Amino acid sequence: MASIYDFEVKTRKGEMVSLNEYKGKTLLIINSATGCGFTPQYDELEALYNDYKDKDFVILDFPCNQFKEQAKGTDEEIYEFCTTKFNIKFPIFSKVEVNGENKIPLFGYLEESAPYKKPKGFKNKSVMKLLEKMSNTKGTNEIRWNFTKFLVDKAGNVCDRFEPVESIKDIRKRLEEIL
Repeated sequence: MASIYDFEVKTRKGEMVSLNEYKGKTLLIINSATGCGFTPQYDELEALYNDYKDKDFVILDFPCNQFKEQAKGTDEEIYEFCTTKFNIKFPIFSKVEVNGENKIPLFGYLEESAPYKKPKGFKNKSVMKLLEKMSNTKGTNEIRWNFTKFLVDKAGNVCDRFEPVESIKDIRKRLEEIL
């Protein structure tokens, strides 16, 4: 079986980097979009990063334009938007596909390691049904929408998956448990 550290990903500058560079760190891997209703989560994600970065915590952000084309622009334009509007300091990688034929292998591994489960405590079930319908993912482990998050412990184990509608407070609680 593969390890999270076996994967290489492309930086926003087009260079390939091994996730082995993050060995021994706790990771939160996300697929994002700058024009999504969930984009304001960047504020909470940056706060989470700032609170735990000194404890070897890193957020790895992978912009994705697959969901209603909500990550328009070049990698550099996305980076400028995130760093200017949300003061993001965590790594933002090159735009990727997280579903379908052109899905990068990392996201296939994440989906397999942390299959889809209904969001905990989320009251508005119609929103998740709508996201499944719009992304055509019902009955699969594929990513439903922008801002799906995967928590990886320091040993490289994928510990949890958080859907876009789940609270950053829930992620913070789980993060504190594994740090």
